[in-house]
Amino acid sequence: MSFDLSDLLRDWPYEPGQLQVRKTTGTDGRAKLQLRLDMGVLQMEMTGRPDGREPHGLESELEFQAERAEQGGEEFELSEEDVGELQAEGVQYYHRYLALFQLGDWPAVIRDTKRNLGMFSFVAKYAPNDDAAWSVQQFRPYVMMMNTRAKANLALEKDDVDAAIALVEKGIAAIGKFLKDNNREGEEDSSEVKSLDEWLGELRTLKPLTSMEKLRREMERAVEDEKYERAAELRDAIRNLQQKR
Repeated sequence: MSFDLSDLLRDWPYEPGQLQVRKTTGTDGRAKLQLRLDMGVLQMEMTGRPDGREPHGLESELEFQAERAEQGGEEFELSEEDVGELQAEGVQYYHRYLALFQLGDWPAVIRDTKRNLGMFSFVAKYAPNDDAAWSVQQFRPYVMMMNTRAKANLALEKDDVDAAIALVEKGIAAIGKFLKDNNREGEEDSSEVKSLDEWLGELRTLKPLTSMEKLRREMERAVEDEKYERAAELRDAIRNLQQKR
């Protein structure tokens, strides 16, 4: 039996700058998720812990530590090694939701980002010191952004532009609040916030114009074209519409 991956990698060439993802079926008959890297392929399970392991007989290290916390009560505290294990496990989920995002599997992206956000909160509560807590919390804005994008994309698939806009606005506000609460003043315009804000502008262009907005735009064009009589008619129409409200 050869363990050489050359044929596999040759059939799926790496393209720099492109996130290459595909689903396949493993020899166990279960669906797998593959992410092409520059020197190989990363394969993950679609559910459960991405590497398929069950640490301590449980689904994840997070579940194990949560049980320990419940048993330990107020005296429970994570060690720095525990935080490292949880962070390493979180990276697995990061790779998976990144691949799932590329495939447009929004519910699964929401599931995995929510899971990592929960892990951040757990570490923040039980970490041995502030530095250990921030070692994972620093990634919260990015995961919040991905969670927001997945939720908004799910709304768009249902043709609910208003809901998508509301979700993005909520996400921007939540990231800004997190940064402010953690004394990251001046970072409210972080790359995550900027990314969501740019997308928000695009989403707003998808929203159907109201009768009032249509009249106002037509009036602006009439003024630009120096069709002042038409502009006056549109102005009166706008006033009549406002009075009926």
